[in-house]
Formats: sequence, structure tokens, C-alpha cells
Amino acid sequence: MTIETIEQTPVDTADEAPPKDPRRGPGALVRWAAAVLVFAAAATGIAYGLTTVERAEVPGLATDSDGRWDYPRIERPALPEGSPAPFAEDNPAAVHHAPLRELLLPAPRGSVPDPGLKDEDGWLPPGEFAELFTLPQDRAEIRQQLIDYAVPGIAARGWTTPDGTRTRVYLLRFGSAGAAESWRLAHGWSSTGPVHELKEVSVARRDTEFPEEAQHEYVTAYPFTDAEPQGRKHTRLAFLTAGDTVGLVIQSRAGGARDVPFQQTVTLQGQLLG
Repeated sequence: MTIETIEQTPVDTADEAPPKDPRRGPGALVRWAAAVLVFAAAATGIAYGLTTVERAEVPGLATDSDGRWDYPRIERPALPEGSPAPFAEDNPAAVHHAPLRELLLPAPRGSVPDPGLKDEDGWLPPGEFAELFTLPQDRAEIRQQLIDYAVPGIAARGWTTPDGTRTRVYLLRFGSAGAAESWRLAHGWSSTGPVHELKEVSVARRDTEFPEEAQHEYVTAYPFTDAEPQGRKHTRLAFLTAGDTVGLVIQSRAGGARDVPFQQTVTLQGQLLG
């Protein structure tokens, strides 16, 4: 079983590569080698693949029994002709021009699709996404705001692995990075937790086991864990902000949602968005 990381196809990026965020330097990326995105602003038609990294190169994940999932080879979708990469200098709104569903992380090998996602032609209606939240007034508010922000549908994918871990990934695309950030702030998705309570999480607290080195240069992840598991089921979740796109990863398992596959899933999804 291997963890995989995005490999850049060599291109000339002298005019397109965005400035690096000073908050996260090269040292942090090296420490999380298996989750590093080697980013370059893509020229038209360029795709990025994921390749195997030796376990010895992954600090904290160096044993054969660390629990990582076997994801298939992943390629970032080609951009439409003439479209800049999401964090290129000539894309100030940080818009993802690639098809949103093609930016969803694929399910790992050996998993089965989640039949609970009631999508329509591959898209989850805003009302179905709102059902993730507990209070009726919160669901109504979220549903209406998605309509106001012209988010017609949510790209979603879910699966269950043989150990009983259920994973769901949701991507919401807004008109710009500003609109996405405004919607996130309205719901309080930050280091303090979500304002609106999710049905699967009794008390959300910051997931301190999530390594800072796994954060991506252009994507911010807000990882949480259920401080009071419901019965024997434990849930971990992470909100992701990446330019015009907001993501949500939910992972639950009876007896405890394991930290390694959660970190792996969130990190790889962040790489695809970055």
C-alpha cells in the first residue's frame, strides 16, 4: 500500500508561477514529503500525476502498518485552452477553471461507493448538502445562501473502506475567492470550529494530531475531531478553502476514525485544489 503525491510535468513557468506564501517555507514541505504539491502554473492541456514515494521519506508514516490507503494514480485535469491555473498571477480571483467534479479525490482501491449520497447526475443539490447540519434554521439558512451565491450544485463523492471507515468529500465553487471566503466567514469555519453544528459531530474541537506540515501553500485546511463521539462512532472533519472553492471532508468510523487515512485524504484533496 502506498501514499501518493502529485508530480509536476516539467513546463516553463517563469511568467506564470505565483509568489510563494511566506507563511509556509520549503522546510515544511520537505517534512511532509508524501503530501507535497510541486506546484507550477499549468499551460493549456497539462495534467499532473501522483507517483509513489518511498515510506522512509515520510516522517511519521514510515512503517508498513501505518494505515495509509491505496489511492489510484491521480491526474489533475487539463485546463481549458487559454485558462490560467487557479493561483497564477493572471488569475486574481483564484478561479478554478477545471471541471469541479474532476477535482474530487477518487476513492481508494478496495472501497465501495457510498449509497447515501443522493446526487443528481453527479451533483448534490444544495438542499441535500444542507441536510448535513443539525438545526432546521441552519439548514434553511445554508440552503438559501447557496442559492444567493449562485451555487447550483455541489460536487460530492463518498466511499466506505473494508475497515468500516465512511468518507464523504464535498466541493462548492463560488464566483471568486472573495465570495468563497465571505461564505466561509459567515458560517464561522475557522480554527474555532463551525458555527452550525453538524449532525455527526457532538462537539467539534481542533484536531491537534493534524500536522501543520501537511497544510498546502495555497489551500487552508481547518481540521476538527468529535470531542464527544456519538456512541461508538467517531468523526473527523476538515474544511478546505482554495481560491473560489470550499471543500468539506467528513470521515467516521465505529471505534475511532484513524488519523493517518484522514490526514492522507485531506492532504491529497488539498493538493488537487492547489
